[in-house]
Amino acid sequence: MKFRGPLFFSVLLLSVLVAAFYPKVDNSQKEAILMRTIFSFMNQLHYQPQEVNDGFSEEFFDLYLERISAKRYLTKEDIAKLTPYRRQLDDEVRQSSYNFFNESLVMLENNLKKIQAFNEEITAQPFDFDRKEEINVVFDELDYVKNDKELKDRWRKILKYETMTRLYRKTKAQDKVGEEGEHQSTEELEAEARKEVKEMYEDIFKTMLKLKRENRMSAYFNAFTNIYDPHSTYFEPVEKQSFDIDMSGRLEGIGARLFNEGDYTKVSEVMPGGPAWKGKELEKGDLIIKVAQGDDGEWEDITGMLVNEVVQKIRGEPGTKVRLTLKKKDGLLKEITIIRDVIIIEESYAKSLILDGANEGEKIGYINLPRFYVDFENPDGRFCSKDIAAELDKLTAAGVDGIILDLRNNGGGGLYEAVDMSGLFIEEGPIVQIKSRKQQSEILRDVNPEVKYDGPLVVMVNQLSASASEILAAALQDYGRAVIVGSKSTYGKGTVQRFFDMDRAVRGMEEIKPLGDIKLTMQKFYRVDGGAVQLKGVVPDIVLPDTYAYIKIGEKEEDRAMEWTEIEAVDFSQNVYQIKNMQELKKRSESRVSQNATFQKVVQNAKRYERLRENAVYPLQLKDYIMQEKAKEQEAEQFKDIFSAVVNKGVYNLDADMTNINKNEKNQSMNKDFMESISKDIYIKETLNILHDMISMK
Repeated sequence: MKFRGPLFFSVLLLSVLVAAFYPKVDNSQKEAILMRTIFSFMNQLHYQPQEVNDGFSEEFFDLYLERISAKRYLTKEDIAKLTPYRRQLDDEVRQSSYNFFNESLVMLENNLKKIQAFNEEITAQPFDFDRKEEINVVFDELDYVKNDKELKDRWRKILKYETMTRLYRKTKAQDKVGEEGEHQSTEELEAEARKEVKEMYEDIFKTMLKLKRENRMSAYFNAFTNIYDPHSTYFEPVEKQSFDIDMSGRLEGIGARLFNEGDYTKVSEVMPGGPAWKGKELEKGDLIIKVAQGDDGEWEDITGMLVNEVVQKIRGEPGTKVRLTLKKKDGLLKEITIIRDVIIIEESYAKSLILDGANEGEKIGYINLPRFYVDFENPDGRFCSKDIAAELDKLTAAGVDGIILDLRNNGGGGLYEAVDMSGLFIEEGPIVQIKSRKQQSEILRDVNPEVKYDGPLVVMVNQLSASASEILAAALQDYGRAVIVGSKSTYGKGTVQRFFDMDRAVRGMEEIKPLGDIKLTMQKFYRVDGGAVQLKGVVPDIVLPDTYAYIKIGEKEEDRAMEWTEIEAVDFSQNVYQIKNMQELKKRSESRVSQNATFQKVVQNAKRYERLRENAVYPLQLKDYIMQEKAKEQEAEQFKDIFSAVVNKGVYNLDADMTNINKNEKNQSMNKDFMESISKDIYIKETLNILHDMISMK
């Protein structure tokens, strides 16, 4: 992201202050420096600084306990011991002390060990599924249990519920076994289910107890930053690496996905085209036992390490070597060497297809954009605005009559990418207004008069289209350049965040680095018409039925979200393609949707989802649970194949994409799945109808 003068100056000032306060550092002071630095960033640079007082302390206290799921692990007796800190955390922040955190950490770890023992004891005997009782699975709605006795009973219910759900599934599977199949008694199935639950929670508790202090501290820091707003966040170094990979679609390493299985690190996928895939020695299911760097680095046993720690040791600069000791599926040990390289995660990037339109002879271009990706570290990396420009060139060359840009489930990304991408569809002009805490609003403009595509355009969104997606949709809607189609509104995230490397804010003290990064909310963005996207989102021109229409999703549901505000509009206009018949487009779409059996089922299903979400209480009597689940399943059956029919029969790849698609089996498989999903998408079907109306009414 671009640094502007005042912001850069603030960071320099911050670094002088922090360095002056800690002339000498030992390891125990690292945490104090982290807290002081985070507090300074929030105080000096956040869009809406808070008064850190007793009221702030109470919110901080409550949010931290919520983040560590305290109602699962702590009792009222425990909370009573912590309550004296409830109005002292503001003082601890200023003093960079951690008395509350330290006490809560000891308490949590002690209780985890108790619950481990509860798990061992409770799952040793069959559950009584005739006993009439129930469980609320939304723990935030519950009070704390009084003492250890009640804590044990809460966990008895949790373990019983988990066993019951598995027993029900096993019983159903048993019913499908024919006469010649192997039959197990209910007692045997219950024992099997109980064992699975016991082992699952054993793994969970072991993983939780292996978490390092700095991992736990991340939850503490983020409870602090989230009092300011939901999007200001502290990132440990490994978390920031993962964020950058997600944003850029570019990974430096060996090309393997890993996960923890018990005390071991297991390979879940070897990514086609990556170094591990090319070497043919690392396979899915292998256990990684040891790691060594280069040709002669010492072997390090990684047994018992969390996967994040292992990933840190395996990732590295392209061209460097990493050696692995593997335990293969046959139990034999094998040492291999892999030369790290850059791996491109293709599924992260924009892709396009040609679709048959609603009228014979119509050819429609379809572009799917998963996120507004940007490579902050590599100017020659992938940028979504450049990729979309290339897709538009390909589709224009193919002679399409209209284009669909699909931003459904696109959570956003690079702000300037949204600005540049909007400019592909208009000559030039303001795209979005940005307002900082102490400054006048700044207008971000498209300054390139070139128009990549000047024909009919529809932008698809849903409730999970957020941030940069909303900037683009709002701009094209305000300009009258595109029809926005989707659920009742987008997510409603109208704030802008920037990353700051905390190492740059603390001079010297290399022995305590890396410190990580902080993502700060520093600005709000506004539409060119002056309205904020915050909370309200972008309301589509044409709203289609949505399965999640009655589920509470979006920024307005977030605790401590910033309020909606408004500023002055700016002058804007465009002379590329102006939609002047919106009411007629809307009327025709509503008529089709009202007569479409699938969309009417979507409406019914949305109401069913609402009822299910409201029900958080389950019976722990097996017969009552079975009755309840069978009723749900019977109701769900009518919606089972709601999207299974092929509704878009003409779906084609562009010739220009075939070389990359045929590069390996994974690309071919992904392309097949992608095309199949598009062929069954009823929302794209209606969007094709809307585009046909736009074309015919022009």
